[in-house]
This record gives sequence, C-alpha cells and structure tokens, in this order.
Amino acid sequence: MNKKGRSMFIPLIIGLIAFFILSWIWKRSRTLTRDCRWREDRQQAGPDESFFHCVTCGAETRLPKGDEPRHCLRGQQ
Repeated sequence: MNKKGRSMFIPLIIGLIAFFILSWIWKRSRTLTRDCRWREDRQQAGPDESFFHCVTCGAETRLPKGDEPRHCLRGQQ
C-alpha cells in the first residue's frame, strides 16, 4: 500500500472507532434502568419535584422537576 492509500485508511479507522464508542455510550445510557418501567405520578409530586413509581419492581423516587430516573432502584428501598 502506498502513502496515499494509508492516509485515506486512517480517517476510516478513526471514524469506525468513534462510531463504536458513541454507540456503546448511547446504548449504556438507555439500559441503565434495566427492566424498570417508570411512571410519573403528578398527584404525589410537590411543586418543584416529580414523583416516579416503577410498575415492575415497585421502587419510588422523587426528583427535581424535569428530571427522569436513570437507574434501577430495585432493592434500595
């Protein structure tokens, strides 16, 4: 392979590595709640907070308004 061929090959390798790293980060952020199915209950929430209940494991949590649960809380209550 000549120098021109190698110089075209390097950006392809870097692009593939970046794609796989970004895919892994995106997938990991989506699977942190595992099997949890969070439902917001606005009646139990305070004025500046959100209340969430997991219909799968029964976990409950209160978070600042606008935030959503990102982690499974099974067994922590």
